[in-house]
Amino acid sequence: MARILLVEDDPVLLETLHELLESQGYSIGFAKSANEALTLSYRTHFDLMLFDVNIPDFSGFELLKMLRESGNRVPCIFLTSLNDIASLSRGFEVGADDYLKKPFDFDELLVRMQALLRKSFAAQSNEVLYKDLRFKISTNELLKGEELLLFTPQETKLIAHFFKRVGETITKQELLYELDSVNESSEGALRVYINKLRNNGLEIQTIKGIGYRLVKA
Repeated sequence: MARILLVEDDPVLLETLHELLESQGYSIGFAKSANEALTLSYRTHFDLMLFDVNIPDFSGFELLKMLRESGNRVPCIFLTSLNDIASLSRGFEVGADDYLKKPFDFDELLVRMQALLRKSFAAQSNEVLYKDLRFKISTNELLKGEELLLFTPQETKLIAHFFKRVGETITKQELLYELDSVNESSEGALRVYINKLRNNGLEIQTIKGIGYRLVKA
């Protein structure tokens, strides 16, 4: 399931897009301002971003520029009523992948989103090699040589998340969100899962007060 970050301050359009995208099977994180969007983007990994330009705090252009400068390379589509050449040029200068003028056809938006997601996912190799381990992205399988290592569904979710973001610090909140686990014992369970992954050869570093990182092999 692809995760979409939707940034839009028009409540009617926000609700409409939210319902549309969820009906298509996407998981949605939404924000009504640039600062809310920054917080979400640092807390959760998204596969695609949809940004309005004229939003509270600062513009969508500035928001994307900040994210790109921080190393965020998630594909982004601007959804805006601006259609002058200067605005179009500005959008691509700061790192946009596509630009759709309001009012837009929802079917066209879905087609453009799917094209960017396919391109992004195709850029990822199906296998990630890590020391003497191989992780198959398409099947979420971890192998040591030809031996398939067995894990619980929750542990498998964590493995997939770490291997898609090798070398990146991932917050505890994001990992717990990945596990759909928010009860009081969640952090304790997360530590147990992490220790099991370490015992199977994953060098997972604790980043004190923040989260964890799968160290590059």
